[in-house]
Amino acid sequence: MIDTKRWNIENREVDNYSQALEEAASLLKGGETVAFPTETVYGLGADATNHQAVTKIFEAKGRPQDNPLIAHVATKEQLRQLVDHIPSYVERLMDVFSPGPITYILESNGTCADNVTAGLSTVGVRIPDHPVARDLLLACDVPVAAPSANLSGKPSPTTANHVWDDLNGKIAGVVDGGATGVGVESTVLDCTQDIPIILRPGGVTKDQLEEYVDTVMVDPALANQHAKPKAPGMKYRHYSPEVPLWLVDGSAETIQTLIDDERKKGNKIGLLASNKWLEHLSADEEISLGDTIYDVATHLYDGLRTFKEGNIDLIICEAFPEDGIGQAVMNRLKKASSDYLKL
Repeated sequence: MIDTKRWNIENREVDNYSQALEEAASLLKGGETVAFPTETVYGLGADATNHQAVTKIFEAKGRPQDNPLIAHVATKEQLRQLVDHIPSYVERLMDVFSPGPITYILESNGTCADNVTAGLSTVGVRIPDHPVARDLLLACDVPVAAPSANLSGKPSPTTANHVWDDLNGKIAGVVDGGATGVGVESTVLDCTQDIPIILRPGGVTKDQLEEYVDTVMVDPALANQHAKPKAPGMKYRHYSPEVPLWLVDGSAETIQTLIDDERKKGNKIGLLASNKWLEHLSADEEISLGDTIYDVATHLYDGLRTFKEGNIDLIICEAFPEDGIGQAVMNRLKKASSDYLKL
């Protein structure tokens, strides 16, 4: 067990802000793992140039080591120091979307450790749009490899409490910067070809990207469980709550019938849905994901973590249209669910 330190610095105005960042940065530079907030989810960071430090990420999370990590940097200049070449369209995208929830897959120049890239010739790099994350990255002045700060397979953490529940005693520290914003992870964009390819949908949508790049493809192998993953989130089951989750597409009437049938079998049902759904449905426990698809993205992981084994036997979750950020929401829900029902 490690004595995990926690710094509460929800904004730059708190008295211990600078000291907390210096302590966290010192741990990172010393080869330790520290969780910190980004605008998407909390990340579990380690010096991306230090193979031994990065190994501690995999050990703490129980994460398969053939799953590549994303290197986080504070500036475009730091990003350029990790890659061989940046295509002109990436420069355009960075001007618009970075800092922000987008990761660029580029040819690595070997600066990042090979367990960051999972032995690939490419590396995923992004500039997070969160003041605490960027201040921490500037303070430690090294690229920081950081997957989501949760036990592998569980829902990603959007608060420091989520991180604490999963990793207290397994990592050196947690920087508590409050709840995250976007809620789903970054869009991962393969930029090693003339036409960029979305490997993982996320906080920046295909439509947004195509305002600045003529054509953006979506990788048809995104759901291929046998291919060597080029980006996080492509291969293994992720985001799973403690109890089984059914993703359901149907009318209020057919879904209520499903809930009633399961309750007759003695199952306690948790319902995870938008307010529009909740107006017409009833279950043993109900959690609102909000009104809009952006609300859903923000609250999804917290909702998945709220239902606990012993209180609920089955979660029924609303299916959402797969356009805009809804594509990212459904990507995560399909990976979290044990069944996808179309009624």
